[in-house]
Amino acid sequence: MMSVVEYWRDLIYNKNDPRTKDWFLVTGPGPLLMIVVSYIYFSTSAGPRYMRDRKPYTLRNTLIVYNFIQVLLSIYLVYEGLMAGWWNDYSFRCQPVDYSNNPKAMRMARGVYLYFICKLIELLDTVFFVFRKKQRQISFLHVYHHAMMPVCAWIGVRYVPGGQSTLLGVINSFIHVIMYTYYMLSAFGPEIQKYLWWKRYLTSLQLVQFSIILIHNGQVLFTDCNYPKVLSFLLTVNAAFFIYLFGSFYVINYTKRSELRKFKKVTNDGIQFHESPKTKAE
Repeated sequence: MMSVVEYWRDLIYNKNDPRTKDWFLVTGPGPLLMIVVSYIYFSTSAGPRYMRDRKPYTLRNTLIVYNFIQVLLSIYLVYEGLMAGWWNDYSFRCQPVDYSNNPKAMRMARGVYLYFICKLIELLDTVFFVFRKKQRQISFLHVYHHAMMPVCAWIGVRYVPGGQSTLLGVINSFIHVIMYTYYMLSAFGPEIQKYLWWKRYLTSLQLVQFSIILIHNGQVLFTDCNYPKVLSFLLTVNAAFFIYLFGSFYVINYTKRSELRKFKKVTNDGIQFHESPKTKAE
């Protein structure tokens, strides 16, 4: 037991990046764990109980402003990730972390930190679902995704604020530009929602995103790359799990429902066909 405790202390307080160890919410895992546990408890228990006998809030203006800010933050994160390395300096095959105080290395570290803060802000997605009584949206996939992303981002800030895994943040932020644009437009109401035909493709983009992350991080396990293989392994496993979850969501919500709609249409057409002679005779 003592050896486990010593290993934990060494991992938390000695293996971290000295450049980021004193940044807000990065000094230790305690504050982050409290936020994530509180989020899960509110999303699955406290929030729904609070709203049980209350009417849902509309939050239209709040959602428009919130999603617009998320779009701007996501665009900025994509830009910073590209300019700090992925545009022409980083290697897609193997990119170690630059732990120096080089301006570009520090720019990437600050970008990773902002990405972490954005993952915390995105927990409001679920809070808004709770207050609007959209309980169907709060699935295991939704809660797991929103709870895990801040943890992954925190690990990135504290230990590897740069290098191979930062491609995840760039791709994810690009997807969020599209996703939060959709949510912002959807918040305007039915007069705009009828033109938003591309919702299903957001899930397809998520599947593409995690497939790229799986391949990009998985290759490090089989190369002589100076990047933590344990972290690459965990990111690869997590990406595979997300592919399974998002893939299942896509099949249930789009493939099977599409087949069910076609079946109902054929059935209804058949009923109408048999009923029409009777109507004519009358």
